[in-house]
Formats: sequence, structure tokens, C-alpha cells
Amino acid sequence: MSNILITGGTGYIGSHIALELLKNNFNVFIIDNLSNSFETVINAIEKISEKRVTFINGDLRNYLLLDSFFKDHKIDCVVHCAGLKAVSESLFKPYEYFSNNIVSSLNLIHVMSKYKVKKLIFSSSAVVYDEKETMPLTEMSKIGVGQNPYARTKIMIEQMFKDIYDADQQWSIFILRYFNPVGNDSSCLIGEDPLGIPNNLMPLINQAAFNLNNLTIYGKNYFTKDGTAIRDFIHVSDLASGHVKSIEKILEGKSNYNIYNLGLGKGFSVLEVINTYQEVNKVKINFKFGDRRKGDLEKSYTDNNLAKNALQWIPVYNLQDMCNHSYGWMKYKLQTLKGNS
Repeated sequence: MSNILITGGTGYIGSHIALELLKNNFNVFIIDNLSNSFETVINAIEKISEKRVTFINGDLRNYLLLDSFFKDHKIDCVVHCAGLKAVSESLFKPYEYFSNNIVSSLNLIHVMSKYKVKKLIFSSSAVVYDEKETMPLTEMSKIGVGQNPYARTKIMIEQMFKDIYDADQQWSIFILRYFNPVGNDSSCLIGEDPLGIPNNLMPLINQAAFNLNNLTIYGKNYFTKDGTAIRDFIHVSDLASGHVKSIEKILEGKSNYNIYNLGLGKGFSVLEVINTYQEVNKVKINFKFGDRRKGDLEKSYTDNNLAKNALQWIPVYNLQDMCNHSYGWMKYKLQTLKGNS
């Protein structure tokens, strides 16, 4: 049974990867500093899977902590999810983003090399692509310069890992570029639970559905069928299964460096998502239109055929599932908070 370390494993994406790995009989270790998550997520993962997780509360910028962990545990592969990820926040806190995302990745790769753990999966993002690229985006699409500090950290880390592999091809490194993960495990015990004001569309819709905020759609004059921006949304459980497929591939032992886009493979406008959410969940979402935000793209969606063919990975959830599961998670969360009050 292989031992997998997930950095940032109590976060939204990391927790679903952990759950999917446990369902597929991997041993899971998590390191997370809980800067944007809660330790109670570990209890939820263990409750759903009926299996144990080894959790370390720590920051990857603490080199001694990392070194001690790898010294004491035999790890077969690392899934590197840890990092700050809010585009708008990165514009106001660039130092924090470079310090957190870059330094943690440097420390991780250094310690992995020291203990000869040379199998790595990196959580990257579609933000690395050039904003002028035509759709759909493929793994061969041009990389941009980065429109914000968050995007630039992803581009830098990808390049760093490519240089590491080129210098030492004992490594196997997979770069997985995400396209807007939404939804949650069908148990509704884990989900997207950001601290503070959400930055992503679905949590904002969730809050509006329960009258916790006023939803603003940024831009209504894009050259799209309804004037709102188009994005590729993928269910987070499908995203997690893509990681399991990647780990199974990387553990085969072949040295390689691969890049895969993980998205549903089609684009939905913001209004389409809102209308689908309303229809599926039988709720009314009140919203208003605002000005476009700086750096927002008109369209972004992928061709996911490379991941499908190379990893034998097939997304199984549609937009209706994503909206239904997201609503269920929010309802469960509010009921739990009410019960604890």
C-alpha cells in the first residue's frame, strides 16, 4: 500500500484528493498550516472513508519540520496542493504569495531530493496560459507572463519543476492544470469553505441562495451568447479522481514529465451556472451586474482529451450535479452551525 503525502490537504481540493485516495486504498499523510482551512476536515474525511489520516499541522516554509517528517516517514509520492490561491488577494499581498508559494515549493523539492522521494504531482492552474490564446486551451497552448502575482507563482513553480526534471531525470513530475473546481463530495461533509469573503463563483452563489450576501456578476458586455464570461467548471470529485489516475501512472516507475489539463472540456457562462443552480435546487438567486474586473478573461475552457487518453480518466459529473452538491454542502454547513449555536 503506497504512502501519499498531500501538502495543503485540509483545503478544498486537497481534502477531496485525500478522500479519493483513501477510497482507493492509499495511505494518506497531510501537512497543512490551516491558513485557509480547518482541522475538523480531517475528522470528516475519516468519517466518510472509515480510514485514518496522519495529519501534521505545519508550514512548508519550516524546513526543519519538513526534514523531520521525511526522515520519519516513507513517502512514495507527493501531491503538492499547498499555496495561496486568490487572484484578487494576490494583487494586494504579492509578498505573501511569493513567500508562501515559492519558498514552500523550494523547501519541498529540496527535502524530497534529499530523501530520494522523486515522484511529484503539482496542483497548477489554467491561469498560466496566455490570455490571448484561442479556445479550447490544450497543453500545447502558449504560457503567458501571468496577469497577477498568483498566476506568476504558478508559472515560476512549473518552470522550476521542469528545470529540476531536465537536470535529473530520475524524477517523475506531473503538472495538473485545474479549470475552476466546484461541487463537493456527495456526503456533504466536506466542501469549499473559505475563510472570509469567497473569491470563487460557486461559494458566492451558495451564499446568495441563503441570503447571506448580494451576488454581483462582473461584466455583462463580453462577446458571448449572454454577455457574461465563460468558464470551464469541473466537479472537485472528478478533479480528485484525476489525481488518483495520475498517482497510479506515476507509481509505475517510468521517469517522465507530463502536463495535463483537468476540466470538463466545455464552457459555461456565469448566467448559465446561476440559472442551472436555480433550476436544480428550486431557489431564487438575486444578483446585480457590476463592471468587469481587471484581469478577467472573456472565455477560458479546455480540451481535456490528453488527460482522458493518457490517464484513462473520465469526468462523470455534469453542471447539474455540481450545482446540486454545492447547494447540499451549504445547507448542511448552515444546519450544523445552527445546531452548534
